[in-house]
Amino acid sequence: MTLPQEPLAVPDCDPALTAVPLPLRSAPDDLICPAASIFDAPAVAQALAAATAGLEPGQIRAAVVPVLSQALQQGRAAIAEAFSARPFDARPVTRAYCWLTDCIVASAQDVAIRLIHPQKPAGSGERLALIAVGGYGRGEMAPQSDVDLLFLSPTRISPWAESVIETMLYILWDLRLKVGHASRTIKDCLRLGDEDFTIRTALLEHRYLAGDAELAAELDRRLKTELFKGTAREFIEAKLNERDSRHEKQGGQRYMVEPNVKEGKGGLRDLQSLFWIAKYLHGVQNPAELVRLKMFRPEEFATFQKAENFLWAVRCHLHLITGRPADQLTFDLQVQVAERMGYVDKGGRRAVEHFMQDYFRHATSVGDLTRIFLTKLEALHVKSGPLLERIFRRVPKVKPGYQVIHNRLAIENEAKFLKDKVNLLRLFEEALRTGMLIHPDAMRLVTANLHLIDDDLRTTREAQQIFMDLLLKHGNPERALRRMNELGMLAAFIPEFEPIVAMMQFNMYHSYTVDEHTIQCISNLAQIERGELVEELPVASGILRAGVNRKVLYVALLLHDIGKGRAEDHSVLGAQIARKVAPRLGLNKADCETVEWLVRYHLLMSDMAQKRDLSDPRTLRDFAKAVRTRKRLDLLTVLTVCDIRGVGPNTWNNWKAMLIRQLHRETTRALEHGLEDLNREHRGAEAKAALRDALKGWEAAALKTELGRHYPPYWQGLDTRTQVVFANMLRDLPDDEIRIDLVPDEDRDATRACFALSDHPGIFSRLAGALALVGANVVDARTYTSKDGFATAVFWIQDESGSPYDATRLPRLRQMIGKTLKGEVVTTEAIKSRDKIKKRERAFRVATSITFDNEGSEIYTIIEVDTRDRPGLLFDLTRTLANANVYIASAVIATYGEQVVDTFYVKDMFGLKFHSLPKQKALERKLRDAIEKGVERAIS
Repeated sequence: MTLPQEPLAVPDCDPALTAVPLPLRSAPDDLICPAASIFDAPAVAQALAAATAGLEPGQIRAAVVPVLSQALQQGRAAIAEAFSARPFDARPVTRAYCWLTDCIVASAQDVAIRLIHPQKPAGSGERLALIAVGGYGRGEMAPQSDVDLLFLSPTRISPWAESVIETMLYILWDLRLKVGHASRTIKDCLRLGDEDFTIRTALLEHRYLAGDAELAAELDRRLKTELFKGTAREFIEAKLNERDSRHEKQGGQRYMVEPNVKEGKGGLRDLQSLFWIAKYLHGVQNPAELVRLKMFRPEEFATFQKAENFLWAVRCHLHLITGRPADQLTFDLQVQVAERMGYVDKGGRRAVEHFMQDYFRHATSVGDLTRIFLTKLEALHVKSGPLLERIFRRVPKVKPGYQVIHNRLAIENEAKFLKDKVNLLRLFEEALRTGMLIHPDAMRLVTANLHLIDDDLRTTREAQQIFMDLLLKHGNPERALRRMNELGMLAAFIPEFEPIVAMMQFNMYHSYTVDEHTIQCISNLAQIERGELVEELPVASGILRAGVNRKVLYVALLLHDIGKGRAEDHSVLGAQIARKVAPRLGLNKADCETVEWLVRYHLLMSDMAQKRDLSDPRTLRDFAKAVRTRKRLDLLTVLTVCDIRGVGPNTWNNWKAMLIRQLHRETTRALEHGLEDLNREHRGAEAKAALRDALKGWEAAALKTELGRHYPPYWQGLDTRTQVVFANMLRDLPDDEIRIDLVPDEDRDATRACFALSDHPGIFSRLAGALALVGANVVDARTYTSKDGFATAVFWIQDESGSPYDATRLPRLRQMIGKTLKGEVVTTEAIKSRDKIKKRERAFRVATSITFDNEGSEIYTIIEVDTRDRPGLLFDLTRTLANANVYIASAVIATYGEQVVDTFYVKDMFGLKFHSLPKQKALERKLRDAIEKGVERAIS
């Protein structure tokens, strides 16, 4: 936000006019720029004196607001300019904004009392104190922070005090400050603070600004003796419960890709909660005192400061970019904050990804500090575990060298423990064996001694066995892996893992960082093994129940994304890394080769299922040739399911489940009975027999017509249920009628939209346009031409939330589609207003890639368009193909957040494949041109 830089204008006035100095205390030393450039008190006082000279009290407010407004804008501009030059210096910035606010508030109070309401009632002993509370009271303010004020009086607010307060607030509101205020007595503060922990927390951070100092001192004394004293336990429990609720509201996850800097897990509020508790317990005024109190070691407090400084810097940049109190690091803002903080593209990764990796590492540090702090509270007996747990929990028997402290696994003798560095791994196994949480002091010890994890330890047979036992033996490997990862132990034991720790993938598809995604995948595998997902994942559950090489599967999942973040293909690089890491984990040669293959091809099944037409025999044959054995097929199937489910909480759905099940089933059939079992003729005969059974009530002539009117791809491409629908739609269909059938397909988490109408060129494009206009997302589509001149097309569509359309919406949906198909709506014009990319999604870069494949299908050329998704993309692409006289047999749409891969099975106007390279290049140019023009329209 750019603000004017002109010096404060001081009007010409009588030289005899003496400016009254404003009642300001001395400025702090550590501001981001000189105090005088933030608020020039003498100049402001002179300008106020000149602006108010000779005015009646009722005229003064209107005169002072422009003066203070200019001073406020200049101060903000000076701070913002200095911050842009030192973008990581958050502490001086937050103090500077607080100092500027102090100056403005003090000026407003001075004007209200000295110039507008100068007379207190005679002999009234009128007393009024102005106190900052909350974050303002703490002395930390971001550019758009609220100004929280407490007007304190010894008794009920008098008419004079009420007038002063009202005038002050109107001045501050006129300055467009966001003011939170309360007018209370000390008795009110004590009563309300006792009832409401939010108010009590705000009062905990009160700071005297102006007015009656003795009254403010009395409030401070009575808060400590009458409200805070003896209530530490209830305050701490309330703050911790509040923290848990806040985390749950923000997603319950430290590694959410659009985190809330203030309220999210590992955010500023977590650090502030630690300080509040320390202040409540010990009366500390500065976080540095936590070292003196032995709540933190010096190096831990240094971590506290680094995390706090980084998070505050991010928050301040967010406020400056948006001009509002924005605390959510949305995708578009992440790019801008990274740029402001000086991050650059390097190592094959974008600046924003480097920035977010630093963000998540600081958020992890906040979690570590919280655990350490809470342990100290337990040692002081001011934080308790749940009552039932304390009464009934049986303390597990631990192995020699360990002890149990507050129901956590602790180390008896640290020096003895460190004599055998394998103990650093044994600690995590003992925690899993006993089901206990690790004591933070033990975690501290691990973190401080990561240098002991060297090549000798990594290749020790016992260390390898312990690590594999963590994965395979106890049933909940994710718990050990997550703790090891947070402490740096996982990256120390497997150094190749370190680059992906806290690595953000800057896209809308992945909900987690790469390391957390990996742990989520392993968690899914453990859930399947525990039998918790049998109904949801029958195929994967059956595979594991029948028995697979668990060691290979777990190691492959652990390493499948280890190559991410470099310029090379992460699958290829990951396979090369796996070749080195797998032997180090104790796997034999055959298992290492299988792990390497799984990592190299971990996307193969997902890509085949989501980007190719599974009804095409060539697709299935190619996939079967790639996996070669049932063993590999089963391993890859389970890995693929876990990988997709580990992307995010809503990524896996019935549609993906159906595709993976179908591909596994058909490939198993091919591997067991031979690839010739997949030929079109054989499967076409099966499909016709199934339809004949389903249409038993039909007369022979009608049945013969239906069975004879379709070409071979029709019988291969549709299930019997859909063929029954088309049989009924085509029966006695007039040339001028369009029949539409919309039915929720719960098996696929989509609505099946069937269309039957007279065939003509461009039919696929017209249907895609009609669906785009009603806001439908197409996930799969097939179109077939019958021998007697009709087109049958089926689209599977989802609503804006990625779900099947509710049955109540289907009649209107059918009506709107019908109008479009009849030409009552011109698609190319109507779609312009709907084909828009949301602002928060515009920061993503997706390179367009267009490929032609003549080997993947026996009778079609496969055109794969990988590009940026937007509402009207499919319509633009199909219209371009139709205008080029390209016949589209089917389209498979795979969406990955902001990226989409549209795959078209096509022929030219003569029914031939596109073998000519010049024709391919010409068609590619037309498609790219349509994409570029569409993007321009979508962001305009």
